[in-house]
Amino acid sequence: MNKMTVKDVKDWAGKRVLVRCDFNVPMKDGVITDENRIMGALPTIKYLMEHGAKVILCSHMGKPHSIFSEEVKLNKKDKAKVEKGETTAEAIIEKAKKDEPKKLTLAPVAKRLNELLGGKVTFASDVVGPDAQAKVAACKEGECVLLENLRFHWEEEKKDLEFCKKLAAFCDVYVNDAFGTAHRSHASTAAIVEYGLVKTAVCGFLIEKELTVMADSLEHPVRPFVAILGGAKVADKLGVISNLLEKCDTLIIGGGMAYTFLKAQGYEVGTSLVDDEKLDYCKEMLAKAKASGKELLLPVDTVITKSFPDPIDAPIEIETVPSTAIPADMMGLDIGEETRKLYAEKVKKAKTVIWNGPMGVFENPTLAAGTIAVAQALADAEGATTIVGGGDSAAACTQLGFADKITHISTGGGASLELFEGKVLPGIACLNEKE
Repeated sequence: MNKMTVKDVKDWAGKRVLVRCDFNVPMKDGVITDENRIMGALPTIKYLMEHGAKVILCSHMGKPHSIFSEEVKLNKKDKAKVEKGETTAEAIIEKAKKDEPKKLTLAPVAKRLNELLGGKVTFASDVVGPDAQAKVAACKEGECVLLENLRFHWEEEKKDLEFCKKLAAFCDVYVNDAFGTAHRSHASTAAIVEYGLVKTAVCGFLIEKELTVMADSLEHPVRPFVAILGGAKVADKLGVISNLLEKCDTLIIGGGMAYTFLKAQGYEVGTSLVDDEKLDYCKEMLAKAKASGKELLLPVDTVITKSFPDPIDAPIEIETVPSTAIPADMMGLDIGEETRKLYAEKVKKAKTVIWNGPMGVFENPTLAAGTIAVAQALADAEGATTIVGGGDSAAACTQLGFADKITHISTGGGASLELFEGKVLPGIACLNEKE
């Protein structure tokens, strides 16, 4: 990694530092239910505070409707309701104005940070408004201010220049430690530096670790190198599949997208999820693997059922059949026992393993066996570098108690996928290079 880190800045004392964090934590009734992202940001925050910096933290939370601006955005679900005539955009926005400031505020995060950092954190009730300006001005060396949810401003996602100028006015140095949003080209993740408004821009310890472990493992893997991809759709991982086939020795496919590969080979997949538009792409990837001498593994047996569980965790009757013999009126929702053994054996022999995407509908206890088996295989892979690329895979490892047995669990699902794809992440590209 050739980007400057917080340790490359020699004197932090008295400097105002804007730190982009990822505090988009899950909450229920105003209570944080998973503190992993907060804990992941602490080393950088503590380092800056201990070295006398005036620390200004910023983050997004959820996907607000940008209710505090003239530009109104509706999410896909709300747009569909409006199109069906079930409600109006005005009604949605009025409701959002009442609900979102309470549901998507970062105030609970500020409270928790204050507990963790010895009472040295204050919370600004706006982002670039009078309260933020006053609290940033009053911030002393070794203290911290957390700004309100960045996405309460539409300008954040639109990279608005004036908004960037207001953020930049808060700092002498910019630190990005939000790997989970490093693939987004937003005001606080990249534009503030791209516009030349901040000259010194470095990464925090969290991003440094993500890049060191993941990027180095991709570029210089100890072999055998096994990559495991799951999840629903092939379309979500087009570039990832192609790029990993060039780097790994074995590519394992599971999850919903396995059925598109099976159908591309001419097999019946019943009512399983299929990307029919990506059948030719799957054929190309199968041919690419064969031509390059790489191993591309698909499920040899499949857990099937009559219909998708509703609700998702509802009891369900299942059976297991060969993947080449799925009945026309059944759907596959997890990998079978023989596939679990096959995949675990490949992981056992590997020296580098990366995994992104569940093997089935793991939210349902009856359909979680495949995902559990892969997580267990990574946890048992002695002497191997094991990397879990965020998202559902990371959640599964944490829920199953395997987190401490994995070399690295990424904090960013989308960002890690783009890194696996070989893309340049805007939130990383904008940072200063080491001399």
